[in-house]
Amino acid sequence: MLIFINVQTTGLETNDVLCSVALLDEDKAIYELLNEGKKIPPLASVIHHITNEMILDKKPFIKSAVYDLLEQYNKPENTLIAHNIKFDLQRLTAAGFCWQGDVIDTLKVTKHLVKECELFSLGFLRYELKLYRQEETIQKQYGIKDALCANKALSDVLITKLLFEYLLDYAIVDEMKVLSFQNVLLEKFPFGKYMGKYIEEIVLNDNAYVAWMLHLEELDEDLKYSLEYYLRG
Repeated sequence: MLIFINVQTTGLETNDVLCSVALLDEDKAIYELLNEGKKIPPLASVIHHITNEMILDKKPFIKSAVYDLLEQYNKPENTLIAHNIKFDLQRLTAAGFCWQGDVIDTLKVTKHLVKECELFSLGFLRYELKLYRQEETIQKQYGIKDALCANKALSDVLITKLLFEYLLDYAIVDEMKVLSFQNVLLEKFPFGKYMGKYIEEIVLNDNAYVAWMLHLEELDEDLKYSLEYYLRG
């Protein structure tokens, strides 16, 4: 079985925790707000629109319905799918859940198969690949009537499913599982002062900038791999 997931957290630091999870399987969708005992700062609320008042009376993850459903799915024959699944798995593990099945990372797979995209965030791909054209159909399929923008995790998990279906035109499921663990050789900088410029060109002309980037602790693993690749010539 394919299970799609999206988690939202109180922030992006290592000590931040879950505040909502959305799951999607073949025929149903579930979305739940969570309270892990940590306040949500305004900067996080700007992203997912979840406030401290909204989670005040909510359950912690391990006592939630979404946790129970994940435990039912947690079998070696099932596949968990997310956009940047490394983040989701890290947060789930920190909350006491360890996934036992296969995984597919639609972020990695898109980087491999649709290289011409300028950016690879889920929000950008929603418009770049015109995934929004199928949103009404998938909402009806899962019986979702409320505005998706109010439920960030639910909205993102539906877009992830639409992205996965788009990627099926490029690769089968087993191929996506392999690509999810392979480094991507990027051609252009995804951010910074050289955003959109060819990495190979900058490696030749601005070694100081490249050296500085390689010393960043949170540098994207694919960008690091690409910088080191072009440095080797």
